[in-house]
Amino acid sequence: METRQNDRAYWVQMLKRIAEPVLTAGAEGRLHQQMPVERHPGASNRHEVTHLEAIGRLAAGIAPWLELGEGDDDEGRLRAHLADLMRRTIAHATDPQSPDFCNFTQYRQPLVDAAFLAQGLLRAPAQLWRRLDENARRNVIEALRSTRQILPPSCNWLLFSATIEAFFRAIGETWDPMRVDYAIRQHEAWYKGDGHYGDGSHFHADYYNAFVIHPMLVDISLSIDQWLDWPNWAQCRQRMVDRAVRFAVVQERMISPEGTLPPIGRSLTYRFGALQVLAQIALRRLLPQELQPAQVRCAMTAVLKRMMEAPGTFDVDGWLTIGLCGHQPSLGEPYISTGSLYLCSVGFLPLGLPAEDPFWAGPFMPWTSKRIYELHEDSPADHAMAD
Repeated sequence: METRQNDRAYWVQMLKRIAEPVLTAGAEGRLHQQMPVERHPGASNRHEVTHLEAIGRLAAGIAPWLELGEGDDDEGRLRAHLADLMRRTIAHATDPQSPDFCNFTQYRQPLVDAAFLAQGLLRAPAQLWRRLDENARRNVIEALRSTRQILPPSCNWLLFSATIEAFFRAIGETWDPMRVDYAIRQHEAWYKGDGHYGDGSHFHADYYNAFVIHPMLVDISLSIDQWLDWPNWAQCRQRMVDRAVRFAVVQERMISPEGTLPPIGRSLTYRFGALQVLAQIALRRLLPQELQPAQVRCAMTAVLKRMMEAPGTFDVDGWLTIGLCGHQPSLGEPYISTGSLYLCSVGFLPLGLPAEDPFWAGPFMPWTSKRIYELHEDSPADHAMAD
């Protein structure tokens, strides 16, 4: 039991370490003043978008844990404290009178991070959305609505517009179903098979199925229980979930015995966020029988430690630095800056499960590659899904 408790405590403390610099500054309206902006030498305009990146991406990852609410133990008290900081940070970021008011309309990037903020609010309606005061809620709605002027390119970006509209629907605001309909239909057309979507019409060997595509499709579809204008909506929802489950199986098998992931594709500096689909399927208790919750916890913990404990991951003031396993600035594309890196927090979604859930309460279990390569155990063959 001690090892299991230590795993959850480790995750909580690592999430706290990631979140505190952002939320401590943001809650006081000082994020623009205090957050450093590391970026690619050729990047431009990152100072004008990076702060919303940090807030929106952190919100998307920390939300399920905050949604558990306060408690009378150390974790519960920390959760209540960080939830309060997050609400105050969101209020400043969307208040036109605040020095920390974020850019929601200039350039295209704000559409991305407004969507991550909306996703965070979808994931924590009780603790983040409904506990904002009326003025803050009005500001959030206006800020998110203002992103409608940004035209998304024909790729995973369609899901950013769709996520914002799904949030509006969830809170009873006027929403644009066409943006949601179009995003889903395009991704249906771009589906390549065996749980993998193209990012646009072409396949990309990277982690964008995990960073954006599956998580937003699942959150959007499961937030809309009935859609009378969409024939066979229930079957469509289930199809998207089944594909995400298959992708989660693939993700678990990609984790090496040493807790590494293949350094393939763009945006590697999102680190632990590459496991968001596995995290999301665990959070929603949708893991297939072949993946035991404790097995997934142990695999993800190995990756978390390998990535986040590497020297140079945090600067001297506790802010994340550009890299995958340490400070590796050359891995950062021109669109990467300090705020971008907080997408690592979406790997922490299983903290939204209570401590007594089998994900946390189960004993240590080796994951697939560890069983095969280190323990030399027999293991069932893997097969593509039939779709």
